[in-house]
Amino acid sequence: MLQGSAALGREPALPGSSRTGGKRPVRPVQSRSVTARLADIAAQARVSEATVSRVLNGKPGVSSTTSQLVLAALDVLGYERPVRLRQRSAGLVGLLTPELENPIFPAFAQVVAQTLTREGYTPILATQTPGGATEDELTEMLVDRGVDGIVYVSGLHADTTADMRRYDRLRAEGVPFVMINGFSPEVRAPFVSPDDRAAMRLAVTHLLSLGHERIGLALGPQRFVPVQRKLEGFVTTLREQRGIDPAEAELLVEHSLYSLEGGQAAAAALLDRGCTAIVCASDLMALGAVRTARQRGLAVPDEVSVVGFDDSPLIAFTDPPLTTVRQPVTAMGLAAVRALLEEIAGTPAPHSEYVFLPELVVRGSTASAAGRVRGAPGPGP
Repeated sequence: MLQGSAALGREPALPGSSRTGGKRPVRPVQSRSVTARLADIAAQARVSEATVSRVLNGKPGVSSTTSQLVLAALDVLGYERPVRLRQRSAGLVGLLTPELENPIFPAFAQVVAQTLTREGYTPILATQTPGGATEDELTEMLVDRGVDGIVYVSGLHADTTADMRRYDRLRAEGVPFVMINGFSPEVRAPFVSPDDRAAMRLAVTHLLSLGHERIGLALGPQRFVPVQRKLEGFVTTLREQRGIDPAEAELLVEHSLYSLEGGQAAAAALLDRGCTAIVCASDLMALGAVRTARQRGLAVPDEVSVVGFDDSPLIAFTDPPLTTVRQPVTAMGLAAVRALLEEIAGTPAPHSEYVFLPELVVRGSTASAAGRVRGAPGPGP
């Protein structure tokens, strides 16, 4: 699926006309209806109707600040700006995500798209779907449309088994790009990532402070860089804080899929190993873990504590509200766009990784350990 996040080529319009899909152009002619609309805009901008008219007609004598107030009022009221008052697009930028079902990806898309728009660029969202176009095919489509750059979110650059030469070919075509989530030493590009190791340290330390001694970790497929880093953080924290041998710690790790069903499957295996708390690599997996616990008649958080990762939109309103490690989506998205625009402007970004610290958000899915899970094996690995 390749979809543009901005509609191009529409006429400036106000609500009311069928010719432009229910809108008609703003024309400061002296009819009663248009005068009423000018009054609405003037009231919203807190300026006179004469000032609104001067701005719409491009007349001199209006300060830049006042003009911006009038244009902002047009936006708020849902009126399209006259064509000559619209900011021309500085170019197209592709935004490629692996899916949109996981709410963390729309969250990244929103931040990146809004930031690009503020900088005058037009974002084009390209999303993979099951059985649809691959990352390489979507990249080719974006290049064919003449994009000035591409932002990849959790793409093949995060897969240690993928052929990274695809990105060398893209750079050879003169298309700058930046990567979010995942790092490869083989790809000459800026990378933006959360500190996955620190995320696990936050989650595990929190659960240890609640008295949990047997903590499980539900992860995605092992070939992905963020998964490997989370595993390292988990094992290191248990060794440093409880003296648990890495080999023993890895017995408390279950790899699955980044989905609700994947979380269910991983949680089932970890509960069978006697875990009283489970850290998950995504909020969707955490919701699956909660479902599995309840299907076994176990209360969350009274008998099983669950921690997610991402702090996806609406996750605070689940039952119970999910304790999670917040991925700094806004800061990461802003950094990715800045790095890309520097490259577009002709300043090559270094082959480096910008790493952002996550934040533990404690809600209702974690509580003090209530002892061994009912019906689970003893504490031995």
